[in-house]
Amino acid sequence: MSGNVDEFEDSGFPRSRVIRRAGVTIGIRHILFERGKLTMEARAWLDKEQLDVCVFGHSHRPTIERYGLTLLFNPGSAGPKRFSLPRGVGMLTFVGGRIEPRVIPLQRKADGKRNDRHSR
Repeated sequence: MSGNVDEFEDSGFPRSRVIRRAGVTIGIRHILFERGKLTMEARAWLDKEQLDVCVFGHSHRPTIERYGLTLLFNPGSAGPKRFSLPRGVGMLTFVGGRIEPRVIPLQRKADGKRNDRHSR
């Protein structure tokens, strides 16, 4: 997906995408919220698409909440620590028609050590 610093139109990547897997409709979109509020453009897109889950980013703030029947999921950021937000990754598990979201916390700061058998 194209992010806000990727020059959407020039990046070649779409602003949003809808995929269907195992009977679940999943939306992916960079920006849903601005200044802590769902944007009007995001509301219109969510209303039109009728998604089961929407994975989004932009704020780097881990989020699990609902908009109507749609689960809104922001896994946060696994990159360098930004602002006062925690680092983490997200996992969505699909079980028997249910979607189970989870944010997995990461260390506050990467230690710089490699954990593979090739490091010396």
